[in-house]
This record gives sequence, structure tokens and C-alpha cells, in this order.
Amino acid sequence: MTAPTEKTLPLGTSDFAALRNSNEIYIDKTALIYELASVRSKIFISRPRRFGKSLLVSTFESLFKNGLRDFSGLKIEKLWKDKTYPVVRLDFSDLKDLPSAEEFQKSLRSMIATAFAAIGFRYDPADTVSLFLDQFKLWLSTLETNSFVLLIDEYDAPLTAHLENSRLFNEIRTVLSRFYAVVKRYEGCLRFFFMTGITKYSQTSIFSELNNFDDITLNPAYATLIGYTEEEIKSGFAAYLRNAAEKLGTTEKHVLQNLRDNYDGFSFEPSAQSHVFCPWSVLNFFKYPQQGFKNYWYESGGQPSLLLKYLEKHQLVRPESFDVPVAMTLDELGAVRQYDKLSVEALLFQAGYLTIREQLNVAEVEVGYPNKEVELSMARLYADEMLRDINRLDAGVSRLAKMLDRECPETVIAHFNQVFNAIDYSRYPVVNEASCRSHLQVLLMGGAMVPDVEKHSALGRSDLEVETPHRRWVFELKFSADGTNAEKLLRSAVMQIRDRRYGEAPHGRELIAVAMVFNGRERRFDRWEVVPGAAS
Repeated sequence: MTAPTEKTLPLGTSDFAALRNSNEIYIDKTALIYELASVRSKIFISRPRRFGKSLLVSTFESLFKNGLRDFSGLKIEKLWKDKTYPVVRLDFSDLKDLPSAEEFQKSLRSMIATAFAAIGFRYDPADTVSLFLDQFKLWLSTLETNSFVLLIDEYDAPLTAHLENSRLFNEIRTVLSRFYAVVKRYEGCLRFFFMTGITKYSQTSIFSELNNFDDITLNPAYATLIGYTEEEIKSGFAAYLRNAAEKLGTTEKHVLQNLRDNYDGFSFEPSAQSHVFCPWSVLNFFKYPQQGFKNYWYESGGQPSLLLKYLEKHQLVRPESFDVPVAMTLDELGAVRQYDKLSVEALLFQAGYLTIREQLNVAEVEVGYPNKEVELSMARLYADEMLRDINRLDAGVSRLAKMLDRECPETVIAHFNQVFNAIDYSRYPVVNEASCRSHLQVLLMGGAMVPDVEKHSALGRSDLEVETPHRRWVFELKFSADGTNAEKLLRSAVMQIRDRRYGEAPHGRELIAVAMVFNGRERRFDRWEVVPGAAS
């Protein structure tokens, strides 16, 4: 079978009219769009990068500017009765790399003057008496009620770009606040105002300046507005599912299960009953199904500048808590916060690393990783943080998978010691067996492997197991603070592997079971032993 030809993948397309005119697949969200756009309103939504916020903004732009021209065959076609309106669209990501407040103010003025010129605003630089915003206010005061539509994409980008520079952050915030104050004063001329971002900064004053601003970020009614549901994938990408199954030599059911495991699980409502797939990852998989279920998240959306800048002055929780779900209040997830008051968990939620997994009560939810792709991305982030000033390649993390598949145990253990020696011990010390296991788990995942931690069997739980294309490794770990009881601990680990028959389950790979003792004082595995015949 050749690749599907009826409709093409909308990979990288954020222009709604271009998508529709190019015969690309559009997952119909227009019933929800109608609910939002049919009444006069001011709406904000926050979502991680690579989820399709800009496409949604473009969809509103097309609807209000051109009516139903681009909506043939979509649900809204039978619902929409409103007229067209002048539309002003501002993309603040175009203002994120400016080096000074003066340059930012100049560029913002130019953006406003250019965008609003299309609907009648004329800035007169020769008027030295009236400031730019005064001229802008005077013009707005002449407009009738419900005159135009205002769309702002990535409102937070200019602020996020300067988190490390508090002076410049505050200066840009002040400039933006003046603009938002003008919007608030003349909001009567707005038929519809829609704004997107990744996080909510209380310092911008927009959420206080604009009365009755409807934040739908965690509203259950719009939990699936951005992203793909499973039903939407099965119906909208049916030909691509068949093609992927054929290319991978498997069934559509198996492909869909792997899509769930790797790219699904993002929930943006308290009950966690609704969840969506990351569109960027799904579309990349469908374009190159023969490459398997790769990690598309980390390089494209998993390193948002907001989070990376935060980590320059803060650290993640210790690796022992890497895969432990966290209880959080809904206020922490959705309330306006000052940047320096944000918890790392709230920041990870906004960046898409954590999602709502379960509602604990009316005020609290449990958050965790949505899927394998994000969990692996988080491990890479952890590995980078643990190594800090040494990249994963130089530290040897990137070579772990290949070594485990090809090299002898002695070489593998020596490589483990090399990697552990590169860890920033002042921030991430190994102090007991649990921390030793979690450090090794994170480092293996940082090398793009998915280890089983405390894997259950009929007779017990192994500390850590991991598969490569040709091997399955079983590691039973012990910790000795100073190495004095290392031999005794090693014998105990060997007996555990033998007596509890770790790795016994069928897996079709060469089994290598290793007992290892970590010496806390020496910061290395100084006792280890391969256990032959651990499983038949």
C-alpha cells in the first residue's frame, strides 16, 4: 500500500485557510468554536507548545473575517449566522527576542500601528504633542460597539524571553500593561477577544485589567478543543492508521495502542475523564510510521524557554520522586501567579510534562506524566540537570542503549560508573538504595530506554529491568555507605536473583542478571556479579 493520498497531513500548518485550501486533514472542532464565538466574550486558554493554539487562533480569524468561506462541510456551517468583522491578530512571539525595553516598545508600537491600520487606525508620528497610545485611544473612542475582533497569540512570549533579567522583565511588563489598560478602557468596541499563552503571569495585569475574562484552560467543556481525541484519530486518520499498520507489519489495533501509550493522556479538566493526544507527535508518526514511535516531544515542545530559564536558578525534585504522582490544588494549576511564586510542579504542568491524572476531591487533583514520550523527555531533562555542565553524550548517557545491547557486563558496569561519576553530587547525591535505583532509572531513560522499576513476579520484585533489541538486563541493587559490608550485600543480591527467579518471564532475548553494590563513599558500583542461570 502506498501512503494515503485523499487528504494530506497538516503537519506544521497553522493557517486555517491554507489548511482547508490545501486539502489537508482538519479535525472538526467547530462545534466548540461556535459555542465560544457565537456570543460577545473575552477568552483566554493556556496549552503547552505544539498543541495547535496558533491554528485555533487562525480558525477564529477566518470565521470572523471571511464568514463560512473556509468552513464547507464542517459542523459550524449549519450553526453560524453572524456577519463578518474586521479582525486584528497580534502574534507576540514576534516580540520575544528584543534586547531592550526601548526596542520592545518600538516594535510593539509598530505591530499595533500596522495591524490596526488594516481597520482604519492611522498613527501620525509628526504629532509631537499626542503620544502613540493617546492617538490610539482617541481612535478607539470613535468606534462603535462590537466593531472588531482582537486575537492575541502567545501573549506571554515577550515576558518569558526575559525571565532571567528582572529589570527588563518589569520594563516590558509595564509597556504591555499600558496597552492592556487601553484595551480594557475601550473594550466595548470588541465583538470578540481571544488570547493564548503557556502560562499566566500576574505581573502583566491583563487578568486584572480586563473584567470578566473567561479562562477556559481547565474548563471541562473545552478540554478537547485543542489536541486529538482517540475517536478523532480513528475517524480522521483512518487511512494513515492502515498505512502505519502495514508499514510496521502489525494490526491497526496494535498501532492505536502504541499511540495511546506514547502520545495520549493529556487531560485539561479536573475529573481527568477527557484526554487528548499531542497533535505534533501523532502527525510526525503518521508521516514516518516506519521509524516507529519516536520521541518528538523533547526537541520540538519539551524544552520551553519558560522551564529552562526557571531551571537556571532552581532544581527539579530529587530523582527518587521522578515517577511519583503529586497532589496539587486546582488553584495551583490555574490561578494567576507571580513567576517566582510558581512551584516546579505547576510549571511542569503548564509546559506539558505533567497532566491531571485523577481528581482527589473538589479542590485537589493528582498530576503525573501523560505518556511514555513525555516520561522519557522528563528523564532527559532530569539527566541534563543531574549532569548540569556536562552534556549527555560526553557523560556517556547517550551511549547506554548501544552498550547494553552489545557489550559485556564488565564494560557496562564500568560505563555506569563513568556516568555516575559525572553526576552533580552536591545537588543530586546517592544516599541509599532507593536513590541509587532512581538515579540509574533516570539515566537509562535519558538514554531513550524504558526500564521496569520494581518489576513484579510470582516470587518478588526486581529492582530494575530493561530491554534492548537483543537483551534483557535484570539489576538487583544494594547500597553500602562506606563499602564495609559490600560483600555481604552482594551475596544477598545474588541470592535474591536466584531464589526469586527474576527475569523468568518469556521475552525472547538473552537474559543477563547482575547483582550490584553501590559504594556511597566511592560513588561507584565497586562490587558486582553476573548471576548465571537466573532464569531458564
